[in-house]
Amino acid sequence: MYARTTTIDGDPRELATGTAYVREQSMPALRGMTGCVGLSMLASRNSGRSIVTTSWRDEEALGASRDGVRPHLERTAAALGGRPDVQEWEIAAMHRVPEAPHGACSRVTWLRTDPGAVQRAVDAVRLSLMPKLDDLPGFCSVSVMVRRADGLAVSAVSYDSWADLEEAAEGAREFREEFAPARGIDTVDTADFDLVLAHLGVPETL
Repeated sequence: MYARTTTIDGDPRELATGTAYVREQSMPALRGMTGCVGLSMLASRNSGRSIVTTSWRDEEALGASRDGVRPHLERTAAALGGRPDVQEWEIAAMHRVPEAPHGACSRVTWLRTDPGAVQRAVDAVRLSLMPKLDDLPGFCSVSVMVRRADGLAVSAVSYDSWADLEEAAEGAREFREEFAPARGIDTVDTADFDLVLAHLGVPETL
């Protein structure tokens, strides 16, 4: 499966209005498009940064939707007080336990490695890291998306609450500073968000 992320560095004062717009206008329109499986939204109440992700049945559906989604993404970004930065990804791994409750949050980490080593990095995360997450308090889900030709990956790990996310901080640090570098993976950025919409609809790939 594939995904399209739209990142908006918006105005924190517009977050409530923008989130309502995504929920009531963008999500029904986008999910009505051929091949769209679901939508999720992450948001930072402090910075105003938001990431709206749509999932697609296959690469063909993702490509066929480009022209149709553009006006929706532009209006979504305007409602959030920013401009859209749109990226397309392959969904390489997905594992979830329960449905994310109200108040859930996510830690997102952007990674870079050699393009030829992307699958090796995904396999390392799937086999070495994912099984450990099940034992963490409040763990909800983990996803990994990649752009193989660019050597880029992004992982998102979600928890029931901010307290659970903070409790997992040491493990996240070990991943960034020890696990990833040992496998030739560089951490580009990391950020924490509220999980305000969780309807991505991607099946398990663990």
